[in-house]
Formats: sequence, C-alpha cells, structure tokens
Amino acid sequence: MVVSDIGRSERRLRDQRRATARSDQIEIRGLEVFAHHGVYEHEQLEGQRFVVDIVLDADAHIPARTDHLDDAVDYGKMARETADFVRESRFNLLETLATRIVDRLLENPRIAAASVRVAKPDADLGEKVDQVAVTVRRARPMHL
Repeated sequence: MVVSDIGRSERRLRDQRRATARSDQIEIRGLEVFAHHGVYEHEQLEGQRFVVDIVLDADAHIPARTDHLDDAVDYGKMARETADFVRESRFNLLETLATRIVDRLLENPRIAAASVRVAKPDADLGEKVDQVAVTVRRARPMHL
C-alpha cells in the first residue's frame, strides 16, 4: 500500500496529538551555580551567581509503572551535569548558555523537549531589577 504525503502528514499530526496527550514534565527549579559568564571583564574575572530552571518533557508512564530509576530521566544526574557545565563553560551571553544547556539535555533520548531559564540575580544594569533572565525552549524533531 502506498501512502501519500497527505496520509503521512495526517499520521504525523495524529502521533503528535497522542504524544501531547501524554505529556509529562520534570522540573528542576532554582539550581544555583557560581560561574564566570558575561560580556564584561569583571563578570568573567570575578564571576557571579546564576540560577537555572529546567523543565523537561518526558513520557513518565513507563517509570511510573515499573518504579525503577533505570526507566526514568534521572533528574539528580541532570542537575549535577547542568551545574558542572555552567561552572566549567564560558559564554558572553545568557542566550548562548541557555541554548547550550538545552542542546545537552536533548542528547538524552528520553527527553522530547526542554525549556531552560538562566537568570542573573545580581546583574548590574544601572537600574534596580530583581534579576535578568533568558528562557530557551527546544523540542526534538519528530521523524516519520
């Protein structure tokens, strides 16, 4: 049986709806890391606090049924690896840092999409602000 492009598109939409209907999230909030990112020399030399929030879209029905960590996304490991990456890397822009974190998270085949918010709570903007932050969201491409 030959499937037309329209048939493939309809099947892909149906699969996307099914995946969306079973959309589970894992959240890591307030991961605080001292690092040396920034455009300005004093940021690169002295360093500052960064706060990372991560939201992962991953199907939790299998680990919920088996109750085994091997079947789940290990969010403790994700937090440690993200903190290490933030500490060890150097970028000028929050946009770059957040994007690189998302890219690394999506290397895990169990993660369908990831959203990363990186904040600088101690940013000196010349105005009173609580913090400055950038959020990046990426999803794994769906293949037929």
